[in-house]
Amino acid sequence: MGKALTKKVTWVGKVDWELKSFHGEEYSVRKGSSYNAYLVRDKKNVLIDTVWRPFAGEFIDGLKKEIDLRDIDYIVANHAEIDHSGALPALLRQIPDTPVYCTANAVKSLKGHYHQDWNFITVKTGDTLDIGENKLIFVEAPMLHWPDSMFVYLTGENILFSNDAFGQHYATESLYNDVVDNNELFNEAIKYYANILTPFSQLVTKKINEVLGFNLPVDMICPSHGVIWKDDPAQIVKQYLEWANAYKENRILLVYDTMWGSTRRMAEAIASGITAQDKDVTVKLMCASKEDKNDIITEVFRAKAVLLGSPTINRGSLYAVSGLLEMIKGLKFRAKKAAAFGSYGWSGEAVAQIADALLEAGFELLDDGLRTEWMPDGQALDKCAAYGKALAEKLA
Repeated sequence: MGKALTKKVTWVGKVDWELKSFHGEEYSVRKGSSYNAYLVRDKKNVLIDTVWRPFAGEFIDGLKKEIDLRDIDYIVANHAEIDHSGALPALLRQIPDTPVYCTANAVKSLKGHYHQDWNFITVKTGDTLDIGENKLIFVEAPMLHWPDSMFVYLTGENILFSNDAFGQHYATESLYNDVVDNNELFNEAIKYYANILTPFSQLVTKKINEVLGFNLPVDMICPSHGVIWKDDPAQIVKQYLEWANAYKENRILLVYDTMWGSTRRMAEAIASGITAQDKDVTVKLMCASKEDKNDIITEVFRAKAVLLGSPTINRGSLYAVSGLLEMIKGLKFRAKKAAAFGSYGWSGEAVAQIADALLEAGFELLDDGLRTEWMPDGQALDKCAAYGKALAEKLA
């Protein structure tokens, strides 16, 4: 059943409690998610977005309880990705001539997904749609996070339907931000930003400033995943502006993988040296092959410096470290420092390769890295601790 947000706007989405991964296996989802769709009733009735394809039948059945499908005058597709548009084919088989408002890039995406030539109406930033007492204002938001993305603003109700921006993968029966666990909400919001929107941070800043330039009052921000920002909705906008500005906290992250414990012992000794030198910095250790990769990326996002370690195997690094480096490269972190470390028995190439990869990914290298031969003894561990102290001094 739908849930009324205002007298004119009803949430008609789907909460997915069982979801554990997203984008294939690319993104872990511990708290489930939701696919938020919205029905706006005025002299003209508008459906904003749909749900993921597996829930299309359930979505349409629920929508029929809210409105005769023939009374839906317009559909807005803010983004063509299948978790948002998945119910469109089934819906448009029942109301085939209904206009679908979207960007020109979304037309390409929707045709590419579904191979249907629906009644598309393309819009661009500043275009409006009069629906009676209220209007919809369209704002293109390319690369937040697809080229086809856009926002739509509902006048009168002062609601911004922001699609993937300001969302989280977070399932809850409580629709609003002020009635959920805000620690959980923050953790899911920063994880979402770090893993999905980080590469587009400069565009995030530009788009937010553009939207703010319209001087539109915003009483509610309704994203396509997770909770609706009703209590002080500007807080998530301010948070995005902070996250988009080369974000870092006073944190140092050590990520490693290990074969027989040598590189792990190096990581622990380096960490002990850092904390001995700087009592105020937060130091975190994570094993790349045991921790969730998206949690690691979130910690990279939060850290001011990242130390990445691996033993050498087959003249390279362990698989989990190599895979993590590929993710880091694509996310284009800014204004972060880094170093490499690792143990070896024979050739020892991994540390230099990791350092080169970090440099290519845009990190500022603190040094050439630290290598230890075989299992580190007491003297080697003392060297690692001294290395940690020296790093802490550089980073203070």
